[in-house]
Amino acid sequence: MIEHINWYPGHMKKTRELIQENLKLVDAVVEVVDARIPLSSRNPIIDELVAGKQRVIAFNKSDLADEQAVDAWISHYREQGIYAVAVNANTGVGVQRLLKLLEDIQVERNRDRLRHKALRLMIVGVPNVGKSSLINKLTKKKSAKIGDRPGVTRGKQWLTMENGMQLLDTPGILWPKFEDPKVGLNLAFCGSIKDEIMDIATLALELIGELSTNYPNLLIERYKLESLEETPLMTMKAIARKRGFILPGKRIDYERTGRAILGEFRGGLIGRITLEHWDQ
Repeated sequence: MIEHINWYPGHMKKTRELIQENLKLVDAVVEVVDARIPLSSRNPIIDELVAGKQRVIAFNKSDLADEQAVDAWISHYREQGIYAVAVNANTGVGVQRLLKLLEDIQVERNRDRLRHKALRLMIVGVPNVGKSSLINKLTKKKSAKIGDRPGVTRGKQWLTMENGMQLLDTPGILWPKFEDPKVGLNLAFCGSIKDEIMDIATLALELIGELSTNYPNLLIERYKLESLEETPLMTMKAIARKRGFILPGKRIDYERTGRAILGEFRGGLIGRITLEHWDQ
């Protein structure tokens, strides 16, 4: 296994202060996670920081994930009293369900108020989970700055959604910190860590090992293999030969093979795959 991935972990003290400052301004938090890696794609301090705030977890990229696994995750969170919904921020699938959940929260907050107030929201998420895409869908790409408000520092702006809810746009303040190498690997598999700093061939080899254990038939079908080989490395070589990724001297082009496997996994071409299950 790749033991250490050198990626910007953020200054957690500064990040914590920024989150706490922004949370004072909102009624609820929408936490966007990658449905394929619902644990690894979460900021590890979010549970502590949002305690007491109404929360909705949006399982983005759900079209790429194992549908049964996503349903199990959503049921798991709902049993804990946390709203959860599967979405695809690129196509808009599930966004209406998310809006309905937010409207339910707004109705509940206004139940005993003489003057009803629009829900104020903040969307959080680590890089590449689709936070910006979801904001665009919720605001219909007509982001309107509401104006200066007490406590809103320079660089923040309030956006108005079509239903009147207000969204505090605070891009780039949340960064993951991971000490478990598996978390770093999962983020790298899904493209949350730049490939430029990775050994692509080794990363793809790790992914083959994961898929061989949990989704062997998808690997076999995608790469037209008769069966999986004894080791991930042997399977990688078999895939390279099937694709013709061979260098002069009949050497395996591991770099090209690795890029193909990672690209096809990220694009959902191998199949709908979830790397983390709630009951594991």
